[in-house]
Amino acid sequence: MQSQKTQTVDGNDLKVFSGRANLVLAQQICTHLGLPLAKSRIDDFPDSEIMFKVDEDIRGRDVFIVQPTCEPVNDHLMELLVMLDCVRRASARSITAVIPYFGYARQDQKHEGRTPITAKLVANLITSAGADRVVTMDLHAGQVQGFFDIPLDHLQSQPVFTRYFTQQNLGPLTLVSPDIGNVKVDGQFARRLNADLAIIDKRRISDSEVQACNIIGDVSGRTILMFDDIISTAATICAAANLLKERGAGRIYVGATHAVFCGPAVERLSAAPIEQVVVSDTIPISSDKLAQLPKLKVLSVAGLLAETIKRIHFNLSVSSLFERETT
Repeated sequence: MQSQKTQTVDGNDLKVFSGRANLVLAQQICTHLGLPLAKSRIDDFPDSEIMFKVDEDIRGRDVFIVQPTCEPVNDHLMELLVMLDCVRRASARSITAVIPYFGYARQDQKHEGRTPITAKLVANLITSAGADRVVTMDLHAGQVQGFFDIPLDHLQSQPVFTRYFTQQNLGPLTLVSPDIGNVKVDGQFARRLNADLAIIDKRRISDSEVQACNIIGDVSGRTILMFDDIISTAATICAAANLLKERGAGRIYVGATHAVFCGPAVERLSAAPIEQVVVSDTIPISSDKLAQLPKLKVLSVAGLLAETIKRIHFNLSVSSLFERETT
């Protein structure tokens, strides 16, 4: 087999399709691969049913479908299922669902009686629709990987964020974990950035309101970086930022893989004592939100996803892509 450095993908053997959830990201992935986006059509019937048609031959090809299941989650999920079924019936050799943001990942367990585990249901639907493999990034709960009965590559966005933040003049840096559940991941990130680690002790009052109670660690006079997988309503991040300022923190930076930004998130982030909010492009951000939040910086994960697609196509290791970053 050719060495990895000299291998180039063949557009006759590898096809990348995109749903409507994040067409720009799919096009950027194809640019990194040196391929055109595969031809297809997606239409809505008058009653809102979805129709997908492949407009080129994919028999015996490796097919990758790029579709984050972001808002509107149910529409984009159903669109992904329709696309998977279509390419399976068109006799693709292998089908990989590339889901940069996996909706319903937060419904990963029964928090009380008589409630569903919807993340498992979604995994079953994707498998039944025809996916042979799934690629996703920074799942909210790691155990969702085990909900799939097919191979799943769980990518980390940290290499992309590490490169960005190491290029900034941040000074003495403390990485603050806004959630005790993220301490292990944030500890790895802190080591990459040669930063100290602190933890926010929080209490959730409701689905959209959080109280930051205490800080474990020294933050006085330090530049702060808070990193999380998702910013949804921004209640956790903004409550933590206010508490950090009360405790004498210097500049505060916020990073997150998935910019869900629902409800009052943009308004909260604008008002919070935060220097910069850095997110990835797993979820497209509207021009209105970009205009309302000038402190927002968007990093692209297209190169990382393209390299992953290439490695899967050539049966090369995906995990080594991240092992290299930690050495």
